Amino acid sequence: MQCSWKAVLLLALASIAIQYTAIRTFTAKSFHTCPGLAEAGLAERLCEESPTFAYNLSRKTHILILATTRSGSSFVGQLFNQHLDVFYLFEPLYHVQNTLIPRFTQGKSPADRRVMLGASRDLLRSLYDCDLYFLENYIKPPPVNHTTDRIFRRGASRVLCSRPVCDPPGSADLVLEEGDCVRKCGLLNLTVAAEACRERSHVAIKTVRVPEVNDLRALVEDPRLNLKVIQLVRDPRGILASRSETFRDTYRLWRLWYGTGRKPYNLDVTQLTTVCEDFSNSVSTGLMRPPWLKGKYMLVRYEDLARNPMKKTEEIYGFLGIPLDSHVARWIQNNTRGDPTLGKHKYGTVRNSAATAEKWRFRLSYDIVAFAQNACQRVLAQLGYKMAKSEEELKNPSISLVEGRDFRPFS
Repeated sequence: MQCSWKAVLLLALASIAIQYTAIRTFTAKSFHTCPGLAEAGLAERLCEESPTFAYNLSRKTHILILATTRSGSSFVGQLFNQHLDVFYLFEPLYHVQNTLIPRFTQGKSPADRRVMLGASRDLLRSLYDCDLYFLENYIKPPPVNHTTDRIFRRGASRVLCSRPVCDPPGSADLVLEEGDCVRKCGLLNLTVAAEACRERSHVAIKTVRVPEVNDLRALVEDPRLNLKVIQLVRDPRGILASRSETFRDTYRLWRLWYGTGRKPYNLDVTQLTTVCEDFSNSVSTGLMRPPWLKGKYMLVRYEDLARNPMKKTEEIYGFLGIPLDSHVARWIQNNTRGDPTLGKHKYGTVRNSAATAEKWRFRLSYDIVAFAQNACQRVLAQLGYKMAKSEEELKNPSISLVEGRDFRPFS
């Protein structure tokens, strides 16, 4: 009888142990589900093989800069890249887009959008957990022994261009410029990079490939993350002017309009209206302050940051609850009062920030500005951008076209 009782007890303990192991395994693997890959029909080898790093109980702050192209996002990214305790990645979702878009035959259909966003969320979850192996699903050609030279804009990440991830010749505190990083660092070892990520207290990622903050809800509500969203917006008229200068072929017809004074009949107006619609939808969500965004969302106008970079940066770091690094303050000092001719690279950040924010007024004709104002009047009003009522008003820099709005973080 006594032996029978012991046998039952041992079986019960074994059963509990098995259930505990199963629960831990399920919990760990569920953090790295791959619906985006599955829906796209991609191989899931790495999803199955990728090691699952332990969840960080110290509650890292996970930062997402939500922006669009030519809105000042490279500049904002540097506010985190320069912080010595932040692991920063510049546009890792480029790899998702580059891998999935060629597989889509129907263009930007709702189904394609769902697959893209699902894959993007999966990748962001993994990167915030410092699981860089998951990124290998989207790198072509695939990395060999977890090393690659195909990381998009690696040089824009300070950590990926310094020791121990990179071991360039020179002093131990050498900081490489972006072009030098790619040339001097050689292949990127994702295992070493992941370790450098885990050693930092915070992870920041910039993306221009997620249209609206609503698309991030699953990540914001994920209890395993401590995600805070910085939504960067800019006057759509300024975005249009900057894109026309930077992406000259894509925006050729807008440039033709400026040059001839005649609007081309086949002008792709969605190059403007899509930005305005995405901004408006996303900002509407943020300004309604839904419970799921409480303490998680901050709206930043590029113009406010450009005019008062140090003050606005202090507000951003205050919202995040992170001490402002002296390296960040020094970078701001050196990169917001400089000669704009030193920052001619299309993603450069050395410039007179206040003057840069106003340049669009002299790069667009009044006809184009009036058209943009009519197409984007809703979001202009939401964000406090004033209409230029005449050519004279547009070209007069003493007349501000930015209202003094105070977009406080939702806390």
